Amino acid sequence: MAELYDLVIIGGGPGGYNGAIRAGQLGLKVACIEKGKTLGGTCLNVGCIPSKALLHASEAFEDVSGHYGDLGIKTTGLALDLDKMMAAKTETVDGLTKGIAFLFKKNKVEHITGTGCIAGTGQVEVTDAKGKKSILQTKNTVIATGSEVTPLPGVEIDEKRIVSSTGALSLTKVPKSMVVIGAGVIGLELGSVWRRLGTKVSVVEYLPRILPGADGEIAKQAARIFKRQGFDFHLGMKVTGVEKLKSKLKLTMEPANGGEAQTLEAETVLVCIGRRPFTQGLGLEEAGVKTDARGFIETDHWKTGAPGIWAVGDCTRGPMLAHKAEEEGVACAEAIAGKAAHVNYGVIPGVVYTAPEIAWVGRTEEELKSAGIAYKKGAFPFSANSRARANHATQGFVKVLADATTDEILGVHMMGPNVSEMIGEAALAMEFRAASEDIARTCHAHPTLSEALRQAAMGVEGWTMQM
Repeated sequence: MAELYDLVIIGGGPGGYNGAIRAGQLGLKVACIEKGKTLGGTCLNVGCIPSKALLHASEAFEDVSGHYGDLGIKTTGLALDLDKMMAAKTETVDGLTKGIAFLFKKNKVEHITGTGCIAGTGQVEVTDAKGKKSILQTKNTVIATGSEVTPLPGVEIDEKRIVSSTGALSLTKVPKSMVVIGAGVIGLELGSVWRRLGTKVSVVEYLPRILPGADGEIAKQAARIFKRQGFDFHLGMKVTGVEKLKSKLKLTMEPANGGEAQTLEAETVLVCIGRRPFTQGLGLEEAGVKTDARGFIETDHWKTGAPGIWAVGDCTRGPMLAHKAEEEGVACAEAIAGKAAHVNYGVIPGVVYTAPEIAWVGRTEEELKSAGIAYKKGAFPFSANSRARANHATQGFVKVLADATTDEILGVHMMGPNVSEMIGEAALAMEFRAASEDIARTCHAHPTLSEALRQAAMGVEGWTMQM
């Protein structure tokens, strides 16, 4: 008789592997099916982790080549070894994928390599690399298949000259020029990597602004900073095609609201217009699992409409973020184990790992105004922060938005050095429904960058102290 699992997870990305590990910790018999050669999904293998490795390396290269001189550090003979940089990225990814495999063994999670799909009530079919099929019997099935790159009609990605985010992480030489289609998080991060290494980067965005979803004030100042760094923005433009010529690519675009066509030429084109849920070929319709018009699986507390079938991460609605998927994977496993499970979707931080970094949690000013919520605002520039001044890293500011009546923190928005780490304090405060005064009256070490958050919180009530 076939072995019976408490749950089988389809997908070994952040939602899947965290859910599997938590299920194992709770004593459940669990298997995780992953079609890739290694665990970690897009995030670890061709997304979050390799991109951050290259962002760190390229920022260090730019610092040494320019910014170190401002600190009295002279450098000579500086040269880029792109092969070594890529090898360091690969080493990071390899180490982390092996770490997940170790955690699977430690927590008695069965790792199955293959492609999974729902074969019937309580059944998951696995197809291995050789085409051999097998059936797993399970009480619960969790779909954690993530997302894939959204294609752009009329633009064929070959991962050599016209690349997606995957190809942009493995270029074998520094392009002389690159057009990035999409001014969102991924486009700006990967554009930053190659700009720092010597590429002339142009960015084409359909909307009239960069970073859709970020606070408008932050996005506006960020655009000014990125322009000074060398980015060439073409906002409010629609890409209509990319022609492959012998030695270059010719991109055609036109104003989103109508107008004459324009062209840009580049050695490489990077398509970064977003991601879409990967929900095809999973047997969802036959199993009674509903998806919306965009392919997202419809869920209620991670339950689908089909008994015993759950879904988490990018294949469901909400921000396509690895940490959101992690939260859902853990909560789903806890719910299956009969425990109380909860994810606070109002406190999911977002980060852009450019220089300066950009981070936020909670609502933007635009969202509060649209909802008719009265709020107070406090802001503080890094140019007035002692540690930022000492580090010669003064670009950006911190903004705290609080309810005008209760003073509860509704949103925190940051742009500046190390704000990817600082946003955690704001998220923790919001998780406990803190008031801006709670942060304002919490002693922060001096001199630290985190004092900028405290000063911004002080500013809500108008008692900010400069430096």
